[in-house]
Amino acid sequence: MLVKICGLKTPATVEAAAAAGATHIGFNFFAPSPRSVTPEQAKELARHLPEGVKTVALVVDADDALLDAIWENLHPDIFQLHGKETPDRVREIKARYGVAVMKAVRVAEPEDARAAEAYDGAADMILFDAKPPKELDKLPGGNGLLFDWKALRAYRGDTPWMLAGGLDAENVAEAIRVTGTDAVDTASGAEDAPGVKNPEKIAKFVAAALRAE
Repeated sequence: MLVKICGLKTPATVEAAAAAGATHIGFNFFAPSPRSVTPEQAKELARHLPEGVKTVALVVDADDALLDAIWENLHPDIFQLHGKETPDRVREIKARYGVAVMKAVRVAEPEDARAAEAYDGAADMILFDAKPPKELDKLPGGNGLLFDWKALRAYRGDTPWMLAGGLDAENVAEAIRVTGTDAVDTASGAEDAPGVKNPEKIAKFVAAALRAE
């Protein structure tokens, strides 16, 4: 089971996620987000990670200048593209840095899940997240919203995928049971407030996901 904790901002929460058994740590580089960090901050935070935990850089329609700054400071294992990046842009980023690329796809209906199939052969992984209603569509993710997991049954792509969208310690086991996923991600589900991670909630989420494996 792959377990990703996204939007970490402090050494204590980075260490808590690693100690709990998270396999992936996400750093958010989307400035409007309450979870955002700079490339320089991410470099320092990553020093608190043990070997083997993968770093994920979340960006939203980032230009090459931002990607270069992230690369120079963090050398992430994965770039997570959470904007409107096309398959061609995914391929371009993958070729430029020589690392894996995860493409986020926001889902409300089965046809949204099918749209992810366009990234076959481009992305290394799909992140299925909740599509927020327009009145809440301020951030690309981390909104704490669930979607109907059964919509993912429409997906017929070849690209592996990770499940996000309102997951927390209370519902992650059911999400795994319904979808059959072997990779889960949370941001708001391990927080006391937007951008404020709780080490205890991190540990409970990771434990619940691993127990459901």
